[in-house]
Amino acid sequence: MKDLIKALPKAELHLHIEGSLEPELMFELSKRNNIKIPYKTVEEVKAAYNFTNLQSFLDIYYAGANVLITKQDFYDMTWEYILKCKEDNVIHTEIFFDPQTHTQRGIAFETVISGIKEALDEAKKQFGITSEIIMCFLRHLSQEEAFETLNQSLAYKNNIIGVGLDSSELGNPPKKFEEVFKKAKNEGFKLVAHAGEEGDVSYIEDALDLLQIQRIDHGVQAINSETLMKRLKDEQIPLTVCPNSNIELKVFENYKEHNIKELLDFGLNITVNSDDPAYFKGYMNQNFYNLCDNLPLSKEDIIKLVKNSFKSAFISDKLKEEYLKQIDEVAKEFL
Repeated sequence: MKDLIKALPKAELHLHIEGSLEPELMFELSKRNNIKIPYKTVEEVKAAYNFTNLQSFLDIYYAGANVLITKQDFYDMTWEYILKCKEDNVIHTEIFFDPQTHTQRGIAFETVISGIKEALDEAKKQFGITSEIIMCFLRHLSQEEAFETLNQSLAYKNNIIGVGLDSSELGNPPKKFEEVFKKAKNEGFKLVAHAGEEGDVSYIEDALDLLQIQRIDHGVQAINSETLMKRLKDEQIPLTVCPNSNIELKVFENYKEHNIKELLDFGLNITVNSDDPAYFKGYMNQNFYNLCDNLPLSKEDIIKLVKNSFKSAFISDKLKEEYLKQIDEVAKEFL
């Protein structure tokens, strides 16, 4: 099974670029920029990655992001992620970034986006890896602040394909951002949102109905509503599920309890992603390995999960066809 996973070309649709900041680079950047971080060693940082819920993770995540100051920092972080993509045979990636995490600290929007974009352009040139950028609003902040960020982003519209919604889910329902998503839609952005990771099914329903999103990030709580499950199946709305993340943040106690196989068997459009891989113990392939080690997934299931990602990507039909053809060729060898 591992050989199949390694051989399959993959697409990643749920990846926070700031969540790919490995401890080693965090230390390097803290020295480079003379920023103090609350850890003395790489081991100490890793020991802190012991989360009880989403908020306990976010506290460390935002502290880590403080070391990102210059365009070069954002380039270096993105490039390190690209090298992991190459290693894991991820040939298309749609990455999230959180401008507010940086603009709040006085880092210019342009610094952030240009560092990320240059690394992604280089990835295309060197490795043929295609990519898109999705800008997320932080849901613990106000809708007014989200509007400010949306307005800032308009100058870089050519580089940003969509907008998303992340950060603390509980207590920050989709309704809070209804107007800013309406404006983003009018501006031509694709729409996605984190919903139903810790929040109940109403968060997923409201993200679909009020924000009119095209993809649900996480969505594993959908299992608690038969009506919602049927709707997701009928409309084939993609769910970008992040198995390692769900375990590390205690959404499920362990991998054997994870409901991804159940969601897939029901006929939902499920994809596998790594979320914040530096913090959640593994990039794309590791998520697949962990699933296979703990759940009765067949080779056909793995191929379906991989195909779903390409089908759900914000790319042209022509490119989708090309990528799906590559998967079929690999699948032939293994089935």
